[in-house]
Amino acid sequence: MDRYLNAPFDKDNIADFDIGNMVYISGYIYTARDAAHKRMSEALEKGEELPFDLKGNVIYYMGPSPARPGRVIGSAGPTTAGRMDRYTPALLDLGLAGMIGKGKRTPEVKDSIVKNRAIYFAAVGGAGALLSKCIKESEIIAYEDLGTEAVRKLRVENFPCIVVIDSKGEDLYSSHKNIKTR
Repeated sequence: MDRYLNAPFDKDNIADFDIGNMVYISGYIYTARDAAHKRMSEALEKGEELPFDLKGNVIYYMGPSPARPGRVIGSAGPTTAGRMDRYTPALLDLGLAGMIGKGKRTPEVKDSIVKNRAIYFAAVGGAGALLSKCIKESEIIAYEDLGTEAVRKLRVENFPCIVVIDSKGEDLYSSHKNIKTR
């Protein structure tokens, strides 16, 4: 089933999303990879504020390639989500509503997704050039010294992804359900 979601969003908006649903996200999302997650974790340990409010927001695990002339951003494919797993429960507890990446998540992350009524989406790896066409604006908002791993605020239109772990804890990677996407 195709679903449409405006980001940021209220977690009630995803309560009936199921694994296998194709979702098209429009609005604002943020990028952060390993180095940015480490910095955010260190900031939290020091009692400092994060570079953006997590409540209702989505983090896309992505570091783009340089933009070609006339383009907003370069190739923008997902990176492996598992590298962020040690930081994810704390961010979910602070209101993070969703994540986009690729690959499996740990049991601790799945439990935290359920506890916080959040959601994990997968974007298609290897399709970064196509995904970049859904990104209409890109602005570095923190950690510019990290280069491609800097935190960016993106405005996206109909960014395609698939529900991999829903807010009820169902996991597409380990499910034996017959998934109907249409």
